[in-house]
Amino acid sequence: MDIKTRFLILSDTHADDWTPQVASLPPIDVAIHCGDLTEESKIAEFRTSLRLLNIIDAPLKLVIAGNHDFTLDTPRFKQKLAEANPSIEPELIRKEFGDIGEAQSLLHDARANGIVFLDEGVHHFNLQNGASLTVYASPYTPSLGDWGFQFNPKDSHNFDIEKEVDVAITHGPPRGVLDMTSSRQRAGCDALFSAIATSRPRLHCFGHIHEGWGARLVTWRDGTVGERPSHFSNIDNERSSTIETLSSLYPRKFDTAERISDKNSKRQRRDRAIQEWLHYVDMIDVPITDLDNMNSEAETLRCIEHNMAIAFCREVEEAGRSSLPDFVDRCRGRRNIYVLGLLRRALANASSAANEN
Repeated sequence: MDIKTRFLILSDTHADDWTPQVASLPPIDVAIHCGDLTEESKIAEFRTSLRLLNIIDAPLKLVIAGNHDFTLDTPRFKQKLAEANPSIEPELIRKEFGDIGEAQSLLHDARANGIVFLDEGVHHFNLQNGASLTVYASPYTPSLGDWGFQFNPKDSHNFDIEKEVDVAITHGPPRGVLDMTSSRQRAGCDALFSAIATSRPRLHCFGHIHEGWGARLVTWRDGTVGERPSHFSNIDNERSSTIETLSSLYPRKFDTAERISDKNSKRQRRDRAIQEWLHYVDMIDVPITDLDNMNSEAETLRCIEHNMAIAFCREVEEAGRSSLPDFVDRCRGRRNIYVLGLLRRALANASSAANEN
């Protein structure tokens, strides 16, 4: 039986302070951080990121390393220590970056707070909501740099993702999926795409390419993967859809003034929508017994929509409004928070209820 599970996906926070944004989020089942907890892999940065993760209201928080978290890559850390300028006092290096294994110890101790650091491989979890989760994790990305968890792009890497995996968590993207850089070059990994195309997990979370932020719903073509899988041959692009990308929200170099204005307005609407959704999610009271008795997904959605409509009408009534049109127009931006049309139908139900009254 499928059990509804809510995920929060983070990546590349680089020890920045995201406390206000994270603290306002509703409870979730699983939080996932796809790496680059730090900017320079300093011990203080790891502590900052752990404080952020502690704020998230989730019983399970899964974390992998990124290339910036190089002190977690012991061979790379040892190499950097060996190459360090001899004029720098070893004690100063130790103060900033810790001893070998110190960052791992911090993450290991955080397990008491539900924070689980994942090494490369397959992991199994039983969630508090009754669901079971099989996860594949890998921090490795192709690069010629001297950061952590990297391999030569001319070589391959064995992303050993089993077909039973529900969620794949990697630091970098597969080639061809949300991997476009600001210079319009694809930076994704061919070997990772091949592994994902073969195993086809329900969810693949990744970061690394900041400009590639977004979400894409992928429909795979029928048949075998083939010898040289690619996003052209293995993804049914006509039936796939991009939910959101950074380029649709933030101005780019050659955008017209009108396009820039549209993007700024869209981003502001999205931000307001998120805040309004967080407010109303507390008002939507769907009894658990009702959901348990639903015989299909459609019935479940109708049950939720009904309760959402009641919540909206209650809010309007308490505000002393006699009708919903202005209120509905103000709330339409909530479509941008990816509830797969649920909110749109709820608003329609609320409007119908108001008209009947």
